[in-house]
Amino acid sequence: MLSTEDFDFELPEELIAQTPLKDRSSSRLLVLDHTTGKISDKHFTDIIDELNPGDALVMNDTRVLPARLYGVKPDTGGHLEVLLLNNTSGDTWETLIKPAKRAKVGTVIEFGEGKLKAVVKEELEHGGRMIEFSYEGIFLEILESLGEMPLPPYIKEHLEDPERYQTVYAKENGSAAAPTAGLHFTKELLEKISAKGVTLVYLTLHVGLGTFRPVSVENVEEHHMHSEFYRLTEEAAETLNKIKANGGRIVAVGTTSIRTLETIGTKFKGEIKADSGWTDIFIKPGYEFKVVDAFSTNFHLPKSTLVMLVSAFAGREEVLGAYEHAVKEKYRFFSFGDAMFVK
Repeated sequence: MLSTEDFDFELPEELIAQTPLKDRSSSRLLVLDHTTGKISDKHFTDIIDELNPGDALVMNDTRVLPARLYGVKPDTGGHLEVLLLNNTSGDTWETLIKPAKRAKVGTVIEFGEGKLKAVVKEELEHGGRMIEFSYEGIFLEILESLGEMPLPPYIKEHLEDPERYQTVYAKENGSAAAPTAGLHFTKELLEKISAKGVTLVYLTLHVGLGTFRPVSVENVEEHHMHSEFYRLTEEAAETLNKIKANGGRIVAVGTTSIRTLETIGTKFKGEIKADSGWTDIFIKPGYEFKVVDAFSTNFHLPKSTLVMLVSAFAGREEVLGAYEHAVKEKYRFFSFGDAMFVK
């Protein structure tokens, strides 16, 4: 049995990065060669040396919505915090509401003195709620004026510039959290990577509830991943197939890109095809990778599904050894922290 405890490690709280570095690409990069177990300490800009002409660098172009809203129940004056997760259809959203017990079916919530209203339509498991919005105008514009960037709970500092929680290539609105492995790239670094002969490819996965949910079961097999929407275009699929056919590697930026590519690889028995839909793929040790050859990622929470994913590729002991090294060398952890390149 795979136990959640098998993916635990000691992490001093002071290593949790609270603010982003001024220069995105000035973070550190730990390189782990999973075939030899060798660990190297580098800077993020050195990622260019890890990429070969003919490789594809695959990035998630999702854009984080200002998805945290503060509302009031007009009948009681009670305050509620609403986190938007998935736009399921029209003006209906899957959300997390705090305190959930105050958000029964039929509850009306007003935001921004009535500029935006919502009604709770359904209670979901795990405390989620389906709500339907009503408003005049354009929803995204109203959200931009009323919403806040939904930073993860371990970040206590105020974020001065909300754009620092977006990648420089963020385009497709829809995430409740950033694909943080991409936060290290600057436009200049991407231009240099492209000039080296590496093809830049984009896909979309809207990061949802799974990001906020810890693994609460002891037996890893019993954990169920939340569904997230993904899309790979015809053009991107064709490019990746050409790269593979010519002997190039598919290098994913972050676990969201990995999950999208491997969802498609699993669905089409190792082939890469244009596709979109919802994925709840849970990649853990024992999984055989079908598409991804190497990847960059940030340092993740102890006992998280993300540590399990990295371990599935590189081996649990190797990954925990690399994390132990990162703690000793005082790497910065989590969303605004340093990066790892696993090959």
